[in-house]
Amino acid sequence: MILTNNLTRYFGLTKAVDGISININEGEVFGLLGANGAGKTTTVRMMATLLPPTSGTIQINGFTLPKQAELVRNFIGYVPQALSSDGSLTGYENLLIFAKLVSLPRKEREQVINKMLTLMGLENFSKRLVREYSGGMIRKLEIAQALLHHPKVLLLDEITVGLDPVARHSVWSVLETLRKEYDVTVLLTTHYMDEAEALCDRLAIMDYGKIIALGTLQEIMANTNTTNLEDAFIALVGHHVEEGGDFSETRRLRRTTRRLQ
Repeated sequence: MILTNNLTRYFGLTKAVDGISININEGEVFGLLGANGAGKTTTVRMMATLLPPTSGTIQINGFTLPKQAELVRNFIGYVPQALSSDGSLTGYENLLIFAKLVSLPRKEREQVINKMLTLMGLENFSKRLVREYSGGMIRKLEIAQALLHHPKVLLLDEITVGLDPVARHSVWSVLETLRKEYDVTVLLTTHYMDEAEALCDRLAIMDYGKIIALGTLQEIMANTNTTNLEDAFIALVGHHVEEGGDFSETRRLRRTTRRLQ
């Protein structure tokens, strides 16, 4: 469903993504795991058609980016790390705006919106302003927004950052439901080891823009002679995940965390 070949992205002289090649199968949950600044978000933004690659190729559902970006947008859903919901509107109003943006037919909007609200457990909060939502509710609303046009691919960038453990597990439950009931391929970026272990069929570990390990959790642990993902990560990268990132990444994380609280 998603295929990259030697995908590279520079920002000036900085190589944010360094020749990565991955193949994500239809229907699987694939995790990009790495510290802040490892290149995860840049990779996802290229797949979401928001950034053109400097070199290399991306194919999604057989279409090539950036040449066929307009076609690709029809069957991808994207939830960025930065919040995308409008706090001054209700949950229903946010979904209605997104339904219009993705050109959902008028006669289908009400039914699809109500279906998404029920799926996310938000049906009793649809008329409440989003600024009154908890962090977990906001994230579930944003996943609902991304699913309105029935995408084949769902791109999720650090969607549980800043959430408390209860809210994180609530979002995980939604993703498990999607895995079981919807024909959607999920690419998830995270720096939480437990999240990657709980949700992902396969993982790619990124460090300084490179893929340094790829496979199932069991394969990665076997290749590093470890018994858990955190130890495998340290064996491969040489430090805990919290040590990654830079000033701009930290500032963005803090802003997102404040808005989710």
